[in-house]
Amino acid sequence: MNHKSVVWDWLTTVDHKKIAVLYLVAGTLFFVQGGLAALFIRIQLMVPENSFISGQVYNELLTMHGTIMLFLAATPLLFAFMNYVIPLQIGARDVAFPFLNALGFWLFFFGGLLLTLSWFFGGAPDAGWTAYVPLSGREYAHTGLDFYVLGLQVSGLGTLISGINFIVTVINMRAPGMTLLRMPLFCWTSFISAILIVFAFTPLAAGLMLLMLDRLFTGQFFTVDMGGNVHIWQHIFWIFGHPEVYLLVLPAFGIISEVISAFSRKRLFGYTAMVMATIIIAFLSFMVWLHHMFTAGIGPISNSVFALSTMAIAVPTGIKIFNWLFTMWGGKVIFNTAMLCASSFVPTFVLGGITGVMVAMAPVDYLYHDTYFVVAHFHYILIGGILLGIIAGLYYWYPRMFGHMLNETLGKIMFWTYYIGFHLTFFVQHILGLIGMPRRIYTYLDGQGLNTYNLVSSVGTFLMTFGILVLIINVIYSAVKGERVTSGDPWDARTLEWSIPSPVPEYNFAQVVNVRSLDPFFYEKVHGDGKMKPAEPIGDIHMPNPSILPLLISLGLFIWAAGMIMIDMDSVMIHPLIVIFAGALLTFGSMAFRSVREDHGWHVPAKTVKENEKHSRPL
Repeated sequence: MNHKSVVWDWLTTVDHKKIAVLYLVAGTLFFVQGGLAALFIRIQLMVPENSFISGQVYNELLTMHGTIMLFLAATPLLFAFMNYVIPLQIGARDVAFPFLNALGFWLFFFGGLLLTLSWFFGGAPDAGWTAYVPLSGREYAHTGLDFYVLGLQVSGLGTLISGINFIVTVINMRAPGMTLLRMPLFCWTSFISAILIVFAFTPLAAGLMLLMLDRLFTGQFFTVDMGGNVHIWQHIFWIFGHPEVYLLVLPAFGIISEVISAFSRKRLFGYTAMVMATIIIAFLSFMVWLHHMFTAGIGPISNSVFALSTMAIAVPTGIKIFNWLFTMWGGKVIFNTAMLCASSFVPTFVLGGITGVMVAMAPVDYLYHDTYFVVAHFHYILIGGILLGIIAGLYYWYPRMFGHMLNETLGKIMFWTYYIGFHLTFFVQHILGLIGMPRRIYTYLDGQGLNTYNLVSSVGTFLMTFGILVLIINVIYSAVKGERVTSGDPWDARTLEWSIPSPVPEYNFAQVVNVRSLDPFFYEKVHGDGKMKPAEPIGDIHMPNPSILPLLISLGLFIWAAGMIMIDMDSVMIHPLIVIFAGALLTFGSMAFRSVREDHGWHVPAKTVKENEKHSRPL
């Protein structure tokens, strides 16, 4: 195989490990954009009657912050770990569909890029990240909302494709002996999360399609005067929106489970119960969406049913909390940065869960709804939960992914500044909500008892920002001076991804391994010679060819969507139909080329595999 250049290699790669790095880099860039929006929001709210930014800009920042953090930051950062780790943990040489894996990334990236470009073409979307109609309709929202609708459609298609890919990979690609109940919990939570993606992103795609028809082609689905119904959008959005929280938090649960088990030096307590709890959470996540609409006038019977189902989802979550605690209980706990993040996740998520049960009570929700109490609740789940899980996973799997360790001293500085800043920022927002501070306001009057709490909240945001800056500095510093990994297993870990040499060969496993237990690598350390037993002799290994087509298909959809947005613009240099036609031609032309061109991949000869194994670093 011929690599023309490093850039070409990364643009055409279908290797799941490189695609994971692309997700990590792109997710980080979007995270920085969303974080800056949050920082500007907190600067504006730091003092009463502030004029740092206008109300319009505040609405745009608020909308982009929520949209980016959920769709374009948290999702790809978790997908980075899922892409890299799942094939290694199940003993596979790649994901089931390498081409679709690359296509999923490029669709996500170009969809996110389209949304980001809204800043430069008349302003970003300004109807809130939930885009409630009529605020997101033609009457109130400008062209920025078209970027929202089309950008999320393109990006969501990539996420949907990736979800299907992960499902097939877990079902079909497991090593011999790896039954479903021998899979690491991260694989289980990612598998269930992928199923949630398939069932949750499809209604979102339908809703965005209807909103696009309303905005660009004068449809009347949500226009009350013409027989439409604004509640339809709320139902569609939250049928997606609440499972979305769980499809993000479940992989974080899996990361926490892996890290706590590894650094407690114990098998995960109650493994089967954890799997069952994950499945129950996924099922119930589709039964609770109406708790976002308790104040929308749906009726007392519906409110009561969904209040009970919302409270019920706390039970399987509680099972996980106690199992993590029992895993640490009596273990030889090592409090490195990854373990600090994982162990602090537990009380933080508990607090977020408790406030979730509070807002699940429909009558009381009338007091909490649309106040900063709800803002504090979901940030405890999303930032205190998901982001702590992502950081724990980063420190844990970083030596596996990049061949060197992150600096522990910088890591602990990052953790404490970030963690203290997080609680300063969001704990006081519970109090602000109880006092009565509404959500989505860009300024407030003096003398209402809000000044001190808002100041403390903004100071906490500065601390969190400092912590993230330390993390970025750590990544750069460690790349230059970090401790190089001389072993494939620097943590003395338990699962299969640590059983192969460092760096990971392109084909992952020279020989498909035979799995004899849960925590298979640890089992071989105790009951064998510390090496995985092969299930096949060394032979030629089939590999997929790189391809530029995923990028071209995604670029075509990007151009096509841009042409659709141009329909609603006042003055354009090129006729929108020409742009739409060019994008459609590039997309369908690339798909047609893919369909007619025979691509049988290539093989790594057995002789090369043996040479690589002979010269690989010792385990």
